[in-house]
Amino acid sequence: MSRTISSTVHPIQRCMAASNPSAWWDGLVVAADGATVTVALLNGTTVELLIVGPCVDIAVGEPMAYHPVAELLSASAILTTARAV
Repeated sequence: MSRTISSTVHPIQRCMAASNPSAWWDGLVVAADGATVTVALLNGTTVELLIVGPCVDIAVGEPMAYHPVAELLSASAILTTARAV
């Protein structure tokens, strides 16, 4: 699968995520409006994320992964910067 990396992703973010792969949180998108997404994490919590990069077409029900330390969101074949609100 081809992955598009947003221009907002800094190389240090990618290094942080690669060096700490166990920090990714998996979940499903429960709400999305283009600028923010609400994610139901597999650990039972919910987090709202502000997408900093270009608007990503993320659909409700789509699986995603979030790296809270590197502030990266991986969904819809794209890797972009996202911050917890």
